Amino acid sequence: MQFWGHELDTGFLLGLLISVASAVVGVFMLWTENRRLSDLRRQDAEEARRKAIDARSPSIKGELTYAKEVESNPDVIIVGAGVAGAALAYSLGKEGRKVLVLERDLTEPDRIVGELLQPGGFLKLVDLGLEDCVEEIDSPEIFGYAMFKDGGECKVAYPLKNGKKVVGRSFHNGRFVMRMREKIGKMPGVVLKQATVSKLIEDDHTVKGVEYRVGEAGESTSQVFAPLTIVCDGCFSRLRKSLSSSKPSSTSDFVGLILEKADLPYPNHGHVVLGDPSPVLFYPISSTEVRCLVDVPTGQVKAVGCASLPEYLSQHVAPQLPEQLKAPFLAAVEKGDIRKMPNQSMAANPMTTPGALLLGDAFNMRHPLTGGGMTVALSDIAVLRDMLRPLPDFTDVTALSSYTKAFYTRRKPVAATINTLAGALYKVFCASSDEAMEEMRRACFDYLSLGGVFSEGPVALLSGLNPRPLSLVCHFFAVAVFGIGRLMLPFPSPKKIWIGARLLRGAAGIILPIIRAEGIRQVFFPNTVPDFYKTAPVSK
Repeated sequence: MQFWGHELDTGFLLGLLISVASAVVGVFMLWTENRRLSDLRRQDAEEARRKAIDARSPSIKGELTYAKEVESNPDVIIVGAGVAGAALAYSLGKEGRKVLVLERDLTEPDRIVGELLQPGGFLKLVDLGLEDCVEEIDSPEIFGYAMFKDGGECKVAYPLKNGKKVVGRSFHNGRFVMRMREKIGKMPGVVLKQATVSKLIEDDHTVKGVEYRVGEAGESTSQVFAPLTIVCDGCFSRLRKSLSSSKPSSTSDFVGLILEKADLPYPNHGHVVLGDPSPVLFYPISSTEVRCLVDVPTGQVKAVGCASLPEYLSQHVAPQLPEQLKAPFLAAVEKGDIRKMPNQSMAANPMTTPGALLLGDAFNMRHPLTGGGMTVALSDIAVLRDMLRPLPDFTDVTALSSYTKAFYTRRKPVAATINTLAGALYKVFCASSDEAMEEMRRACFDYLSLGGVFSEGPVALLSGLNPRPLSLVCHFFAVAVFGIGRLMLPFPSPKKIWIGARLLRGAAGIILPIIRAEGIRQVFFPNTVPDFYKTAPVSK
C-alpha cells in the first residue's frame, strides 16, 4: 500500500488500527468506571447524610418526649417566626436539626409590605420545599411590570429562566406566614412557641442562648441554651444592636391602601407610577383586592400645603394615576383604612459573634420599592442551609464560627445586587428639581420601553433571576449613557454637554455609595476574601 509515496505493510497498518481502537476503548472504559465510582461515592455520601438525619429524628422516641427534648436542648434557637424565621426553621428541621422557634405573637400578622414575592424568591421557596405555602391563600401569579409616566406607559415581562416561563406570586402577608407556621408545626424536630425574647445570653463573648418571657404580663422568665442562636425578629429588632454595627435609616413612608374590585390596566402585573414626588405602586394581593403603596417622603404632606394625609392622597396623588385606577383609589381613601410604615434601609455590617447569627430584616434591609426583601431572605437561608449541612452538630464553636463568617461573604453578590438596585431605582424614580436627574429619570423609563435586552436585563436583576452585581452596574451606566446620547441630539451644545456631565456624575453619586456600603471587595471579588469558601469548611 502506498502512503505519501512510501510502501506500508498491510499487516502493520491493521495492527496500528487495532492498537488505536483498543486505546480508545480502554479510555472509554476507564472513564465509565471512574464515573460509576463517582456516582457510588455520591450515593454513599447521601446515604450517610440520610442516616445522620434519621439518627437525629424522633423515629424511636415518642413525639411528645422528643418535642420536650427539642424545647429544653435544641441545636438551634430561632427568634422570630415571620417569613425568614419560619422558612429557616423548616429548612433546618428537614436537615434533622432540633429547632426551637420563639415568636412574640402567633396570631396572623397584618402588614402592608412583604406581599410580593419575585420569581427569584419563588424559585428559592421551591428549593426550600415551601412552594405549597402560596396555595390555598388566593395568591395571584405575577408576570411582570407596567410603568406609567406623564401619560406614557410600557410593559415589561419577567424573562425566561432556562427556557421556561417563571412567575412571581403576591398575597396577604399574614396568610402566607400562617401557612409557613402551619408547615413547621408539623415538622418533627421543630417546636414553635409563643414567647418574647428579652436578651441574648453571652459568656466570654459567645452567645449561649436566650432569656425569654411567656404570658401576656411576662410573669414567667426562662432561659434556654443552644450552640447556635439565629435572630430573625424583623425590621424593629430589639436584639440587633449586639450583633450588628448598622442602624436603620428612613427618608420616606409607604402609605398603604386596599382597592377592592379594581381592574388593573394590565392584569397580573405590578404597576409603577412615576409620580411627583415619588413612585406609587399597585399589585393584586388576591382575586378581588389590589394593594396600593404610595411613597410619601418625610414632610411632603405639609410641603404641598395639605392639612392631612387623606387630603394629600386625594388632591395630590390621585390626579397623577392612570384613569382606570383613579375612582377605586379615591374610594379607598374615602373608606379611610389608611396605614403607614417607614421605608427603612440598612446595610449588612454584622459583628461576628460566635454562637449567633442575624437574618432577614433584622440583618439587612433595602427600600421595598422592588419587593426584594423576601428574595434576599430566602436566598440567605438556602446558602446557610447548604453551608451548615456538612456539620454533624453545632457543638464545635470554632468550626461553626468559620461557617458563619463564610456565610456573610458568600451571600454578598446576590443580596448586594438586589439591595443596590432597590436603592438606586428609588432615587432615580423620584422627581427632582435638578434638570440632569430629571433627564436620568426619563432615560430610565425610555430605556426600559425599548424592550429586548434593554428591559430583560434590568427586570432579570429586579426579579432575582440574574443577581449579578457587574450586570447591574453595566445596565445602570448604560441608562446614563443612553440619556446623555439623547441629550446630544440633534447636535450638542455647551448647555447639553454640561447637563450630560451632571447626569453622569449624578448616576455615579447614586450607585457608588450604595455599593461602597455593601463592600466593593465582597460584592465584586468575594473569592479574594479570606472568609470565602468555594466549599464550606469541614469540621475536623
